[in-house]
Formats: sequence, C-alpha cells, structure tokens
Amino acid sequence: MWLLDVNMPKQVRTLLGELGIVAHAADDRGWGGLTNGALVEAANQAGFRVVLTRDRPFSESAARALRRFPEFCVVLVTIPQLRGPEFLSQFRDAWSRAPRLAVSGQVLHWPAG
Repeated sequence: MWLLDVNMPKQVRTLLGELGIVAHAADDRGWGGLTNGALVEAANQAGFRVVLTRDRPFSESAARALRRFPEFCVVLVTIPQLRGPEFLSQFRDAWSRAPRLAVSGQVLHWPAG
C-alpha cells in the first residue's frame, strides 16, 4: 500500500488505483498532524511501504526514519504544484514515461530530471 502525504492531491489515489496500486491519504487516516518521522512510523506499522510527498524537507528527514524502517520507501514527487486536474495530467504523463517502482530503504526523486 502507498500513502499520500498531506501535500499530495487526494485525486492521486484514484489515478494510482487505475494503475493497480492501493493508496490512501494521510489526512483520511487522521495522520495529517504527524511529524515526518512519526508519519513514517505510523505508516509502516499500518502496512504501508511507500509514501508519496512533495515536501523536500520530509524527503531529507526521512533518510533517518528509513534506517529504522528499511523496508519503507519515500518518493519525492517533483512535479510542480498545479491545480488538481493539471497536476493529475502531468502525473499520468510522467508515469507513462517512467513508472515509479518503490525501492525499499530509499528516498527517490520522481520523475527524475
């Protein structure tokens, strides 16, 4: 399962579902106020293996949390902040060019470049 950080549009859940990936939003689970490390810990304990975020500081602090949870992966989504439909369109286009496969224990930047 994948988790969307509070800064990711919730519509990404539906798009990921179309791609065969079960995803949930942190807000919907009551985790909107958790700090980065606490979010990784809660997500890991709930069975999530990937968190998608647009928060660069989160991706940097997550490196510490990944030492404790080496089976977890943080994906920093580098698509610029856009209105919902525009963001989803760019996300879908980027996925068609380079799908993001999770790599345990790593912080990945997607799409690269």
